[in-house]
Amino acid sequence: MPVLCKSGCGNKAIIKRPKTGDPLCKECFLKAFEAEVHHTIVENSLFTPGNVVAIAASGGKDSTVLAYVMKTLNQRHNYGLKLVLLSIDEGITGYRDDSLETVKKNRDDYEMPLKILSYEELYGWTMDRIVGEIGRSNNCTFCGVFRRQALDRGAKLLGVDCIATGHNADDIAETVLMNILRGDTARLRRCTDIKTTSGEDSIPRVKPLKYAYEKEIVMYAHFKRLVYFSTECVFAPNAYRGHARAFLKDLERIQPSVIIDIIHSGEQLAFRDAVKVPKRGTCERCGFVSSQQPCKACVLLEGLNKGLPRLGIGKKSKGERMMAEHEKQLVARLNAHSVKNDF
Repeated sequence: MPVLCKSGCGNKAIIKRPKTGDPLCKECFLKAFEAEVHHTIVENSLFTPGNVVAIAASGGKDSTVLAYVMKTLNQRHNYGLKLVLLSIDEGITGYRDDSLETVKKNRDDYEMPLKILSYEELYGWTMDRIVGEIGRSNNCTFCGVFRRQALDRGAKLLGVDCIATGHNADDIAETVLMNILRGDTARLRRCTDIKTTSGEDSIPRVKPLKYAYEKEIVMYAHFKRLVYFSTECVFAPNAYRGHARAFLKDLERIQPSVIIDIIHSGEQLAFRDAVKVPKRGTCERCGFVSSQQPCKACVLLEGLNKGLPRLGIGKKSKGERMMAEHEKQLVARLNAHSVKNDF
């Protein structure tokens, strides 16, 4: 006997929602997904009429669904938003160059302006070159730090009011687990925030898909026949996040609600007043958001430019020792050159 849609529409159910376990037909699932994203936006006051919103577009399933849903809801509920696409080209041959073609198709399909910024024009480096210097270990540190700042740079250039990212429920739950495993209380405090800002001059970021399961995003894209890029980054297999993701998937097989449960746990975490938290401010060098002086992006870039690619990896004291040794060797070479010229 066929299972009927739980919504009561009378249609035959074709899916079982990973998030709730409810049997739904295609139409009711699409309505439920869009209604939940709309509720998240309204309940958390993510936007105000007249806002210019940059959608961080990578060409993947999350950003593609985010762009489509934002356009749909903006028209349906009269949000009064101007939507633009902002993409970052990290310079990864065989990955990002292909995914940007998908972003360009999204630009045409959704009729949104598109701005593409590259690591090469912002920092003078591509990820291919960085990996050539640092190797396959810790390369994601460079990419993550540079990408976060590149989005801020692009948003400032475009003059937008906020950046909407495609972070989904799985992403956030993974981040909670990673920060717990690392003992990173500073990031643990803010990683579940649906809206983040670091002061009056900074451009806030919002996560409209915060409570959307990754599996449901894939299902939505499938039913809507959205075009997205699904190839994994060639440098991603060594990322630390992969271990948290594998652990989360094991937990999800036992208890499907674990993703939302972890997010809610992260939202409710409280810390003693004695716990020190770095204050987020502005980098004295580049002028962008930072919780240290100089910011992580500037430290990593300095290391690359000075031939010390591991300068920003690990503890700050280690980096300071590396710089001191580098300066010592530089002075020694200059002195040796000076003595040679005296003869």
